[in-house]
Amino acid sequence: MSRIAKSPIPVPAGVEVTIGNGRVTAKGPKGELSFDIPPGIGLVEQDGVLNVRVPENHRRVDKHARAMSGTTRAMVSNLVTGVGSGFEKKLNITGVGYRAQAQGRNLNLSLGYSHPVVYTMPEGVSVETPTQTEIIIRGADKQVVGQTAAEIRAYRPPEPYKGKGVRYSDERVVRKQAKKK
Repeated sequence: MSRIAKSPIPVPAGVEVTIGNGRVTAKGPKGELSFDIPPGIGLVEQDGVLNVRVPENHRRVDKHARAMSGTTRAMVSNLVTGVGSGFEKKLNITGVGYRAQAQGRNLNLSLGYSHPVVYTMPEGVSVETPTQTEIIIRGADKQVVGQTAAEIRAYRPPEPYKGKGVRYSDERVVRKQAKKK
């Protein structure tokens, strides 16, 4: 069993976890999410803490269960964290005339194309633009928040010569030197 799978998952106050029929469901202030537990892996809740259990036999099915134990622990931890406090990704826009504006479920982007780019947010994800060059994406599901941020960034990834484009707030773009004569 992996070291990650051995560490317990604390359940914060206000989050309710239900385990049954090979599925774990978490309800909290940010919404409700569920995850299918792989076969051969058990999940036990005691005193507000979740623990992943794996059988100790050495058959092929148990090897797969041991391999998936760390992944299961990480997914359940993200589930509990997401419905409790949620996840967020920040994007910055760099470039003259590049800007973003949130309008309800849509994000309008001006990224130097001849047309404006309109991105519709998926269900369970919200967006806000505190300034014209900042985008904050929030949601309960870590995978959906990350995928949304990656799709927005893909419209104009940062280029290495001037650094123009959409980048994550913690991303460091390695700049190249321009061609010399």
